[in-house]
Amino acid sequence: MTAAFDIDTLRVTYGEVVAVDGISLRSAPGRITALLGPNGAGKSSLLQALSTALTPAAGSITIFGHDVRQQPALARRRLGLVFQERTLDQDLSVWQNLWFHARLFGLSRPDARQAITRLLEQFGLAHRAGDPVSALSGGLSRRVEIIRALVHQPSLLILDEPTTALDPQARRQVWDDLRRLRAEAGTTILYSTHYLDEAEYADDVVIVDGGTVVEQGSPAVLKAGLGSSRVLLSTGDDTLALTTLTAAGFDAVPHGGGIAVPCAEPERRIAAIIAALTVPVLSVSVQHPSLDDVFLALSAAGAEVRL
Repeated sequence: MTAAFDIDTLRVTYGEVVAVDGISLRSAPGRITALLGPNGAGKSSLLQALSTALTPAAGSITIFGHDVRQQPALARRRLGLVFQERTLDQDLSVWQNLWFHARLFGLSRPDARQAITRLLEQFGLAHRAGDPVSALSGGLSRRVEIIRALVHQPSLLILDEPTTALDPQARRQVWDDLRRLRAEAGTTILYSTHYLDEAEYADDVVIVDGGTVVEQGSPAVLKAGLGSSRVLLSTGDDTLALTTLTAAGFDAVPHGGGIAVPCAEPERRIAAIIAALTVPVLSVSVQHPSLDDVFLALSAAGAEVRL
C-alpha cells in the first residue's frame, strides 16, 4: 500500500540552526497522526517541509508516492493545508474565499460550485455563505478554513495547531468535523497541537523535541509504557487495609485520603485486592496515566539529557 506520507531522515535548517534533525515518519492512508512537542521542537518546520512550503536540507518526502521535490505539483494536489495563522480574506464573503481557492486549484466553474455547496452543507454553514469573514467568530472562521482546504478533495489534510485560541465549544466542533471527515471520506489527517487532550483523537502520536522524535505510538501504547496505572481504594479502616495489603504482597501506598495500589492491568487486579482485605471497601476505582503524564515524563527526561 502506498503511504499517505513517507518522511525519510528529514533535515530542516535555518542557517546554522537545525530545526528538524533526521526525522522519519510514515502513515498509511486514512489514519490520524498527532505531533506533540514544546515550542521550537520542530513541528511547524516539519509540516512546512511536508507541504512543500520550504525545501529541506536533506532527506526525502513523498505524498501518496509523489516526491515533493521532483513532483511538487502532483504532491500539492493531494494536500489540503490549514495554517496556524488565519489566512482568509476578511473583506470577502465565505463563498468568495472558497471560490477563489477552488479556481486556483483548477476546478471548473460547475465543479467549484458543486464542491463548495456540498461542503458548506456538510459543515452546516450554507446559511453563512454570503457573510463576510469578518462577521464570523473564530471557531466559524476556522471551520471555513478547513472547508477551503477540502474544496479540491485532497487525500491528506495537514493542520498546524488548528484549534489555537478557540474556546472549548469551538474546539469540540472542529474536532467533530475532522473525525467525521476521516470516518466518511477516509481522509488522512496530520496535525500539530499543544492540547494534549486533542492527541487522544489520533491513531498515532509522535512526540518531537529538539528536532527529533523522542517517542511515538498509539495513545494507549504510550500511556501503558509509563507503567503507572493503579487501583484507588477507600475503606472503613485505611491504616489496617494498608497493612493488610502490604502483608499480602501488594505495593500499596497512602494516596489522597485513601490507598493506591500501583499495578499493571489494574482492572484484572481489583478482585484479588478486595479479597485480601478484612475491612469494608467504601469505594474502588482505576486510574491510568494520561498523555499529560507521558509528555511530562518525556520532557523531564529530555531536559535531563540536555543538562
